[in-house]
Amino acid sequence: MFPVAWYDANAARLAADYARVDPSLALNWLLPLLPDPPGLVLDVGAGTGRDAAWLASLGHNVVAAEPAAGMRDQAARQHPHERLQWIDDSLPALMAIGRLGLAFDTILVNAAWQHVAPADRRRAFRKLVGLLRSGGVLAMTLRDGPAEAERAMFPAPLAEVEALARDHGMTMVLTEPASDALGRPEISWTHVAFRLPDDGTGALPLLRHVILNDQKTSTYKLGLLRALSRIADGMAGLARHVDDDRVELPLGLVALTWLRLYLPLVAANLPQMPANRGADGLGFAGDGFRALLGGVIPRLDLRLGARFSGDAAQAVHAALRDAATTITRMPANYMTYPNGGAILPVTRASPRLRGTEVALDASYLWDFGTMEVPRTMWSALGRFSAWIEPAVNAEWVRLMQGYAASQGRRLDEGAIASAMTWSDPTRDVALPRQIATRLLTSGRPVLCSWSGKLLNAERLDIDHCMPWSAWPCSDLWNLLPADRRVNQHLKRDRLPAEALLLASRGRMLEWWEAAYLPQERQLLAERFVEEARASLPSLAGAASLERPEDVFAAVRVQRLRLRRDQQVPEWAGMS
Repeated sequence: MFPVAWYDANAARLAADYARVDPSLALNWLLPLLPDPPGLVLDVGAGTGRDAAWLASLGHNVVAAEPAAGMRDQAARQHPHERLQWIDDSLPALMAIGRLGLAFDTILVNAAWQHVAPADRRRAFRKLVGLLRSGGVLAMTLRDGPAEAERAMFPAPLAEVEALARDHGMTMVLTEPASDALGRPEISWTHVAFRLPDDGTGALPLLRHVILNDQKTSTYKLGLLRALSRIADGMAGLARHVDDDRVELPLGLVALTWLRLYLPLVAANLPQMPANRGADGLGFAGDGFRALLGGVIPRLDLRLGARFSGDAAQAVHAALRDAATTITRMPANYMTYPNGGAILPVTRASPRLRGTEVALDASYLWDFGTMEVPRTMWSALGRFSAWIEPAVNAEWVRLMQGYAASQGRRLDEGAIASAMTWSDPTRDVALPRQIATRLLTSGRPVLCSWSGKLLNAERLDIDHCMPWSAWPCSDLWNLLPADRRVNQHLKRDRLPAEALLLASRGRMLEWWEAAYLPQERQLLAERFVEEARASLPSLAGAASLERPEDVFAAVRVQRLRLRRDQQVPEWAGMS
């Protein structure tokens, strides 16, 4: 176990020692292996931030993992940088880093591998490989010298690391000896770096097989894969990271997403299996589904946090229950590995309707049971959804056209395109606009989140912090007051640059507190928390969200993900 207490107690002394070393010289060997800036770099065991801050100064976005709070405190004082984000995490688990859903160009493990116990090293190496993107580099420094008992050090032989790299399909790109940067004659180091040729997990071939080759007597397998892809892209915060190999999802969430996919298809009379049996021929199309199909509630209201009562609650509960049953008995049961084991095992529960109301919150959705997803598949769904979902959709359309042909029907292309479009909630900013207007009327100042200008009713606009065009999300945390000219003519559909986001932190927190989190608006505060938990993956492990600062930290990570994965253009703010 990493000696956190020792490093906390000695943080100030160690910071002074580390500051004597110039990282541009100590890490000169790493420079040729770094991507062109801005790359995404993970510094594991980042200490007091010397190396992480240097990498950020080169123009890279850096996530620094360090378990010792004393070391992180020293880093905040000595090496603040807008491109640097700190996470409390360590090897061998790196659970908090894993929740971020980021794929790194470079991972640096500098003077940290010796703290990983030999029994934990295979697991630790697998976690590091799983965080690399295709073509990414894992760079390490291996210590050779007498161990210091109070610092929990173990020998770190090069041969052991080389064997781990071979087992994970990595290629060595550098190995070289080095003397100790602090001048200790009894200690030496080996610089070593490996490159990952592909995703290294086998998840992508498995997904391709299910999408393109696996036998299908209905569209159910594709429906389940698309539902998981949508969850990984926009609702990953509800996932539970069980261990190194598995992620758990609430079965109710899978069923809810499934309903949102199938309702428009059945409404458009698009066949989901060869025989023309209508909606009743689908295993999940019971009374609840037919009630939803008949318009008992608008389909777009089937969103996280929505609340229903009376007949609508009965219909939603029954539809979710039937969908969960069908998913369990059909696609989850028949999607198997070559050896016959289930890829997506399900543990069912028997949810009861609580009174006369249904709230589509995490607690309720977990009541339906759980679905396990292999961590490698979950990572692939999150990182590569940009091509996985279109591939699923293309095969889905092909199947429906084939089913229709066997029934002597010809499907309208426009109807297919419309029904296959994901039913995101509308771009609705009415509620935050109403709240902002009420605050202005009461005499309370409302500031533009980006410029800091005082707003009035004529200049008030509501901006999506993460632009709708890149990531359709109308969660409360993402809706901020802005000057109309700034929003519509300057920021437009761009991400706030990291420096701008940090400069706007105080205004964002003040708005959240005033608009969504006052004590007298409990339901609104609950919605704010539920939405943030669902859409911001780095909040998944938080026991509670008592501080809006936690949400802001998660927003920083989400900004980085969108910038990284979708190359959304940035806006640096007012010049």
